[in-house]
Amino acid sequence: MKVIMTTKIDRASMNIMEKLIENFRFKETDMVFDGNPVYRSGETLILTTNDEMIYYDNLDKAIEAQLGFMPEVIAFASRHSSKQKLPALTTHVTGNWGKAMYGGKDESLAIALPSAMKLALLKMNELNDLGWTVCYEATHHGPSELEVPSFFIEIGSSEEEWANDRAGEIIAETIVYVLENYEKAKFKVAIGIGGGHYAPKQTKRALETDIAFGHIAPKYAHPLSREMFLKAIERTAEKVEAIYVDWKGSKGETRQLARSLAEELGLEFIRD
Repeated sequence: MKVIMTTKIDRASMNIMEKLIENFRFKETDMVFDGNPVYRSGETLILTTNDEMIYYDNLDKAIEAQLGFMPEVIAFASRHSSKQKLPALTTHVTGNWGKAMYGGKDESLAIALPSAMKLALLKMNELNDLGWTVCYEATHHGPSELEVPSFFIEIGSSEEEWANDRAGEIIAETIVYVLENYEKAKFKVAIGIGGGHYAPKQTKRALETDIAFGHIAPKYAHPLSREMFLKAIERTAEKVEAIYVDWKGSKGETRQLARSLAEELGLEFIRD
């Protein structure tokens, strides 16, 4: 069973949920999660909680405890906030390269699902008739303590965008498309090193080539330890084949470590 996770306190999340129910035949069931009705369409459920999703560590275990099954994948339908209030459609995996500031635990990463996030990026870009930015975000915030693959897919970055009906439709259609197709997708999987929070070079690569990114470590998270490099590879649901480095957007010791680890592990080293 696949899960779309929403929260009542997030306007974008509720917007996306409304469009899923309106457009994709989700029907209310007699199941309840966190006191809220569960909706189902085929093998996909919409679950709703009452608090911020970024703090919901062990959500997979909560689903098993309340509903009796462990989900295959969790897609978090969420808002994105930024001071710049950039209108954007984004996707990323969660975790913390260092200290946990917004949920999760220190130096802990959720399990990335690169094919799902790449398909999300491609579909959002295809459907984007709003003229908004479509991009990855670097790995950041919680929850980090999940033992099934997951990803966030978000509407950014202010109240105006969160309530935008078309944005809700785009994200709803994207989620359904991704959950129907990610298992069949075949891409070259890489971890991404360097660049800014919105991963412009990684986004461009994913839109234009066969590369699908899992965890992305931006320059502000450098230097990265060998342990965190290995954790990013290990906490990826698909086989990692490459380490990609935004060379100018990385600190020296981190890019050199990336190069030496790629050689040691027999991975392709991609320098941009």
